[in-house]
Amino acid sequence: MSGLGYSKKETEEDVKRRFITPAIEKKWDTHTQILMERYFTDGRVHVSKGGPKRGEGKKADYLLCYRPEVTLAVVEAKDMAHSLGDGMQQAVEYAKMNDIPFAYSSNGTAFLEHDRLKCTEREIALDDFPGPEELWARYTATKQLTEQQAKALLTPYHPGGKTPRYYQQVAINRTIEAIAKGQHRILLVMATGTGKTFTASQIVYILKSAGLKKKILYLADRNVLIDQPMNGDFKPFAKVSNKITGKQIDPAYEVYFALYQQLTGEVNMEPFRAVERTFFDLVIVDECHRGSAADDSLWRTILDYFSGATQIGMTATPKETKDASNSDYFGEPIYTYSLRQGIEDGFLAPFRVRSIDLDKDSGWRPQPGQRDYYGREIEDREYSQADYDRNMVMTQRTQLVAKEISQHLRIAGRMDKTIVFCTDIDHAERMRQALVNENSDMVAKNSNYVMRITGGDDVGVAQLDNFMAEDSPCPVIATTSELLTTGVDTKLCKLIVLDRTINSMTKFKQIIGRGTRLNQEKGKMFFTIMDFKGACRLFADPGFDGDPIPDDDEEGPNGDVDGGRNPRPQPLGGEKTSPLDQKYRVDDVQFNIVCERILDYGEDGRLLTGDFIDHTRANILGRFATLDSFIQAWRAGENKQAIVEELEALGAPISEIRADVGGRIGEIDDFDLICHIAFDKVPLTKAQRAANVKKRDYLSKYEGVAREVLSALLDKYAQNGISDLENSDVLTISPLRDIAPPGAIMDAFGGRDGFLKALDELKGLIYDAA
Repeated sequence: MSGLGYSKKETEEDVKRRFITPAIEKKWDTHTQILMERYFTDGRVHVSKGGPKRGEGKKADYLLCYRPEVTLAVVEAKDMAHSLGDGMQQAVEYAKMNDIPFAYSSNGTAFLEHDRLKCTEREIALDDFPGPEELWARYTATKQLTEQQAKALLTPYHPGGKTPRYYQQVAINRTIEAIAKGQHRILLVMATGTGKTFTASQIVYILKSAGLKKKILYLADRNVLIDQPMNGDFKPFAKVSNKITGKQIDPAYEVYFALYQQLTGEVNMEPFRAVERTFFDLVIVDECHRGSAADDSLWRTILDYFSGATQIGMTATPKETKDASNSDYFGEPIYTYSLRQGIEDGFLAPFRVRSIDLDKDSGWRPQPGQRDYYGREIEDREYSQADYDRNMVMTQRTQLVAKEISQHLRIAGRMDKTIVFCTDIDHAERMRQALVNENSDMVAKNSNYVMRITGGDDVGVAQLDNFMAEDSPCPVIATTSELLTTGVDTKLCKLIVLDRTINSMTKFKQIIGRGTRLNQEKGKMFFTIMDFKGACRLFADPGFDGDPIPDDDEEGPNGDVDGGRNPRPQPLGGEKTSPLDQKYRVDDVQFNIVCERILDYGEDGRLLTGDFIDHTRANILGRFATLDSFIQAWRAGENKQAIVEELEALGAPISEIRADVGGRIGEIDDFDLICHIAFDKVPLTKAQRAANVKKRDYLSKYEGVAREVLSALLDKYAQNGISDLENSDVLTISPLRDIAPPGAIMDAFGGRDGFLKALDELKGLIYDAA
């Protein structure tokens, strides 16, 4: 090989310059067909204590294009110290991401070719590297494309628009090919913020330019989802486009935009029937997860009428339920670009989660006969997180949430755009009021600093454009229930607050999507999620960023999520009426933060509680695989501290992690801290556990000194935790020593064995509410 000028001392750049580039340039045009050192991703944004930083983007050594719209090959180079195929796995990875049919690896001695269409590999001499016509012919033959279908793929993108990103190009080309081959139902799944509308505009332009489609209908369910495309990505079609607003459809246009509500109405009298079934030959359904797949939805009456047209569904969250399936109607997605991939590529903003637990979210029970603000007797039962703001208004809880949001903004930035997702419109209004009170200084400067933006509120809705605009400072904080969950382009939203129960994966994905847009020029590199309702447990669900899975928990009309299992309460009786006639209101119950965790979105798509806490969690799970196994061991252990020490020896330093978790962590004992870290259980405070024992009327079976001692022991637990109860000298500790001498205390229980039995029973009852 030395006679040919080869040397293992050649660098990669030397190999490219001397051997690979000349071999490619023999058949490929240097100026129009060869892209060298081309980045096709921006590089993931990493969030750290030092601030957000971009990682390295993915870069191909060579991308070989038949036309600007069609890339046929990727070539990865290595120096001569590597074998011929050492760059192949990287080349195949890049080819797969870009939907490129041919991948090549070379160390300058030859080329190794991987044909992704046939899944074969072969070695090629440098002089025999295939040219563009050869690869195009092989591609069209293997794909069995006719001349007309191949011509459609070569139709240029709209010349006045921005260049499509790699994944948009894949979505466009797959859609064009599918339509050219006669496929009539197409589903595109692209994460929020990745340019679905831009992709759709390019598809429309190509189909019109190629003569494949002439009349296009763009359907959505909200005006903002119509107006944004018309004034944005579809603006090049302004002269031939029309928004349908009345009962008539003017046949003079080519691209039509419409709300499905505008086109539907009384059966057989719907406005869309004013034109023939063949009038539209392409229908695009934006946010098609919003009911279009259900047989009885209003969308379907339109889709069925124009059933002869090609229909494209676009969504970030394909819907799969027992009653509705996008896949059943549109077929399997022809392309999916997920949130995880978008974050990994650096096109979407990563996020940090502040998971905040409030003490009474785990349970609160009214006193017998207790009445609410309106004088109504409160039903005697346990109320918890799922009830609050749904059928029980806890005023001080709302105020605490508003205070925490405001404190976050004081640290992060008072002008950071924020969306607070509430249970319903009433909750959104009460949250608005609480936030105004917490930010009176900012409201004094601009009365629109905090706004409620909900359906039916014309004043709030009128501020929606200002909230979305990059150059409009106010509103800064928007409280909402449903209106902002989907389709609203909030590029600079830096804080998403979840104060509503969410069980629907579709709804959860849409809400998270409000913050995923990345704008480096404006300083939007990541966003924060403040979770007060445990909704972020859904990040752990494989359906969050994977294939669609059955989603049986549907959102109710007011944003309630219960899958029909817990119907909304009927209006409560009482002499006084109020605007909250379906909800109790309690003003004097104090709420506190008992625990808070900071979680970052890891590269594997999981939420990570920092290296230290995540490592601790793993070590706990290594000893106790399930929550039940831990609870059983804890209850059975005579010395709870021994379990804590065992875990610490295994690499789970519970005492150290208290400082890392933060919040009012001193009010929960080690048991609840372990459950919270390892098993995501909402912790109870020591005071709550002591109160629960007293509520069971446990003390009533004792009297005199015995009862006084047990009550004092519960108070000691509420103050210091279980360690005092396990102290062999507990009877000598104040205030027990002030009640009676140790001997007299044991006599009150019938002797030492009786006292120890009562103490064991007490410790068991403390953890019964686990």
